[in-house]
Amino acid sequence: MPSIDLAIDLSREACLAHYEGRAGQVIARSLDGRRVVFPAEALRRVVTRDGVRGIYRLCFSDAGRFISIQRLG
Repeated sequence: MPSIDLAIDLSREACLAHYEGRAGQVIARSLDGRRVVFPAEALRRVVTRDGVRGIYRLCFSDAGRFISIQRLG
C-alpha cells in the first residue's frame, strides 16, 4: 500500500471549516516537498481540540484513493 508522510499544521478554525463542509479537500506538503491533496473527511480521524498538528502518514490505494491516516510520533 503506497503512503506519503505529511507535515500538517491546521488550526481549530481551519479544521472546523473542513468539518462543516465549507472545504472539501486539504492541501498539504509532504516531507519531501510534494503537494498532496486529500479529502477533508480524513481529518476527522485525527483532529483534536487544537486542530491537527504534527507529522502524519497518509496511506492510499494504487489508484490514488484515500485509505487511512495516522500520526507519527
